[in-house]
Amino acid sequence: MAEFALPKNSKIGKGKHFPAPGARNTRTFKIYRWNPDQDSNPRTDTYEVDLDKCGPMVLDALIKIKNEIDPTLTFRRSCREGICGSCAMNISGTNTLACTKAIEECGKGEVPVYPLPHMDVIKDLVPDLTHFYAQYASIKPWLRTQTPAPDRERLQSPQDRKQIDGLYECILCACCSTSCPSYWWNGERYLGPAILLQAYRWIVDSRDEDTGARLDDLEDPFKLYRCHTIMNCTRTCPKGLNPAKAIAEIKKLMLARVA
Repeated sequence: MAEFALPKNSKIGKGKHFPAPGARNTRTFKIYRWNPDQDSNPRTDTYEVDLDKCGPMVLDALIKIKNEIDPTLTFRRSCREGICGSCAMNISGTNTLACTKAIEECGKGEVPVYPLPHMDVIKDLVPDLTHFYAQYASIKPWLRTQTPAPDRERLQSPQDRKQIDGLYECILCACCSTSCPSYWWNGERYLGPAILLQAYRWIVDSRDEDTGARLDDLEDPFKLYRCHTIMNCTRTCPKGLNPAKAIAEIKKLMLARVA
């Protein structure tokens, strides 16, 4: 199911087509284009890419389009290794990372490429993540302690260290949160799966000494409890993480406090 949704009060028009003359092995990319400062409505431009002269990933195709076909195309990218999360976008109806999404995995026919859904668009494939990062800052994502700092480091047992496996790997790409209908509907107050997974990462860290205050901060009808276990977040995570499970574990801790 396609997760992308249009910006409010907008219609997507058909834009330009850029052929690849003489190329025998091509793939067509249908890419969302919109500059809110200049365009009244978005459009989709189509680009034929010569796969014989292109790398295997969708990001390779986007870079080739920008470098050789249309320099006005705008998108974020950085590490090209699935670590930074910069190139998160909606490809073939699923939120993922362009740098780890192989072109051959995009089915047949055109490859539709859109920005992350239900986010304000800065330009083309670049969403405005200001609110998302503000929500991340709101959970105070750092080690919070009251005891004096040790001379060298705060130690963990191997068992305690394993508690944050599947949590610390989150790269804050926002693929999960922007695939969540509950976040679409209540994004101003619901923290969303990415931020709640990050919150749980610190709640279960044995070195952190502020668990009670962290849970107090989440005890809110909207911050936590707008999750309805739709599971889009887990299905779409490009790192294979399970935000839904992290949210469920936070809810269990909340229940344990009042039991």
